[in-house]
Amino acid sequence: MDLGISNRVAMVAAASKGLGRATAEALQAEGCRVSGLARSIEAWNDDMLAVRGDISNAEDVQRWVDETIAKFGQVDILVTNTGGPPAAPFMKLTEEEWRGGIDSTLMNVVRLCKLVIPDMQKRRWGRIVNLTSFVAKQPIELLTISSTLRAGLSALTKTLADQVARDGILVNAILPGHFLTDRQRHLGEIRAEQQGITLDEYFAKTEAGIPIGRYGRAEELANVIAFLCSERASYLTGASIQVDGGLVRSTF
Repeated sequence: MDLGISNRVAMVAAASKGLGRATAEALQAEGCRVSGLARSIEAWNDDMLAVRGDISNAEDVQRWVDETIAKFGQVDILVTNTGGPPAAPFMKLTEEEWRGGIDSTLMNVVRLCKLVIPDMQKRRWGRIVNLTSFVAKQPIELLTISSTLRAGLSALTKTLADQVARDGILVNAILPGHFLTDRQRHLGEIRAEQQGITLDEYFAKTEAGIPIGRYGRAEELANVIAFLCSERASYLTGASIQVDGGLVRSTF
């Protein structure tokens, strides 16, 4: 299926590895010109613009947008994606950790959207996909900050979608379940230690709780994102879509 986005310019945050890299590669496979941002990143082919920076830093975000436009002339697609904030129960979190989480998980999305939307509005075409987490719908005690802010991102996705839909801009969120990223391994180590089991035992226990019976593959998530960025998704906006192997038990 031709997704109709060949030569579109896509910005993908945290594109050096994991879900971000898989997303960047999926968009490149569809013919997009990709600009990626990460603290440590190298282009894997000559068609990619690789920008080093911290997604929680407003100046780095502005520089990323500026460099992307300088190279490609515009931004058609924005995929926001951030590492998770500190993992701890509520009473063990400091105010500084909350503020850091807000900058790294929420405000970077706000800043990026404000920077790219005006030009999308002028050209009356745009796609924004916010990569969040299933904890937006099914909170977890260990992920207090993440659960709070990811739910906020779903609300931002919906309210922003309403405001720019008639400008030809579609805004959606993806809520990944369990994928074996560095973040998942880090959380797995914490939980395995809490439960007094090995990391392999923890992973097996987690897989047993997923209806499909396994962790997701990064390309499986990236393919859904590529569809949301495409011409084929032209009547889909304001949605928070679970890609989780059936993990979340809610019907809404």
